[in-house]
Amino acid sequence: MTEKAIALIDHATGMWLSRMEEDASERVATVHALRRLVAFGIAALLVLPAVFCLAFPVSVALPLGVASVFAVFLAAAAFLLALHRPQRTTETVSAPATGNMVAASQVPGLLLVFDEHGVVKSVSGRDVGQFPSKFQHCAGHFFAELVHVSDRIGLMQAFDALRQGNDSAIADLRFDNTVATRQTQFLHARMDMTAQRDHMGRLTGVIGQLRDITEKELLRSEVARKAAEAESANDAKSRFLAAVSHELRTPLNAVLGFSDILAGEYFGRLENDRQREYVSLIRQSGAHLLSVVNTMLDMSKLEAGRYELQMEPFRIADAVATCEAMLGLQAKQKGLTLTSRIQRDMGEVIADQRAVQQVLINLAGNAIKFTESGGVVSMDASLEGGMLKLTVSDTGIGIAADKMAFLGQPFMQVQNEYTRRYEGTGLGLALVKGLVELHGGRFAIASRAGEGTVVTILLPVDGSGQTIGGDRDGTDGPVEFPPRLRQPVAVADEMKKEDVADGRAKAKIA
Repeated sequence: MTEKAIALIDHATGMWLSRMEEDASERVATVHALRRLVAFGIAALLVLPAVFCLAFPVSVALPLGVASVFAVFLAAAAFLLALHRPQRTTETVSAPATGNMVAASQVPGLLLVFDEHGVVKSVSGRDVGQFPSKFQHCAGHFFAELVHVSDRIGLMQAFDALRQGNDSAIADLRFDNTVATRQTQFLHARMDMTAQRDHMGRLTGVIGQLRDITEKELLRSEVARKAAEAESANDAKSRFLAAVSHELRTPLNAVLGFSDILAGEYFGRLENDRQREYVSLIRQSGAHLLSVVNTMLDMSKLEAGRYELQMEPFRIADAVATCEAMLGLQAKQKGLTLTSRIQRDMGEVIADQRAVQQVLINLAGNAIKFTESGGVVSMDASLEGGMLKLTVSDTGIGIAADKMAFLGQPFMQVQNEYTRRYEGTGLGLALVKGLVELHGGRFAIASRAGEGTVVTILLPVDGSGQTIGGDRDGTDGPVEFPPRLRQPVAVADEMKKEDVADGRAKAKIA
């Protein structure tokens, strides 16, 4: 029984002394001294009331004796704790402090030392003179009082993270600006906080490095504002294109309709061939303008993210045949050979048939436009490892190496607006890249000025729209057709390394 009582006293005393941050060696000596003091106290608790009963009545002697014993015990315990508490000399305290202050004066920014409650104990740092005077004289005050009210919660959360065991924490803070040279409402700073702990792991202090990031925040705000303005301007452009396209289509339908009526001579014959020629020119110009308007409308849908694909199974041979039928007359009039090659037993693919046909029409139309009389334009389709490979090649004027990076940007053409000899809006390849991206495909161009161009499209056969990473061997192989592009493998690879513009096609093009 006695041993249990002694063990209980030792445990309670040890817990009490650990909270008072006693060293382990000092704590053992203090526990033994307190144990002896408790033993004397218990003996006095039995003896002193009995002695008082000799001079006073029992009703007075017992409370007086117990109170006297407890008073003497507490006084003796306090004296004992003060006697055993280690004394720190002025030299041992001042020497580390002086060394820390010398090191602190070289730390960038403002170096703040806090206690565990957030009260500033000292202020130093290399840039202390660059901060307002209220920072330089904040020792002894709660630092949170200087912080903008909206950021005090973040500072308290950082302190709580350190109390819960984190070794460091970062808080972005704002302060009211009192520096006349800075035309800003707030000073922005970042506090990098490091915890100081005792041997029990309890937080005893915090060292914080405060860095002024006002200029960075101003630049970040300016960048965000410019980005928002650019996004707004891009959206406005898309809305403008969509509105103009819709407004132009209505009168164009009337122009095309009535020109067809005049050309068909449904309400009377035209008097001469010149009238028929003029009606034909009106019909051709209206059809061309309607094609441009439809392209602009498709681009505005792509940029606004409102272009919806209608995925369905279809035969790619049918799409190629439709494109060949639509462009065959144009190629024949220009003296070109328009041909196609389809891999046998391809079966059906799953994609948006209208979009795939639009891709082929745009690419083949460009090839016809930029190929001189006597040239060849070819459309090829094949399967490669679950991917549909579409290739449109020509023997046209080709593209210079310094122009390859600009291809696919809206309204961008190889020739400028003053010297170009070919009509068009420059939206064809941009639309192709957008439609390919919607299918999860890949777009690549290989070309050399004066020799021709090869455009390769890879689309998932099953319509899954999966992303393709890295270059594929199929897009980098030698081109065997048209004949003018046939060359040794080494030469073809060298041309690809120099002139290939290959990358993910972006559906939303700024």
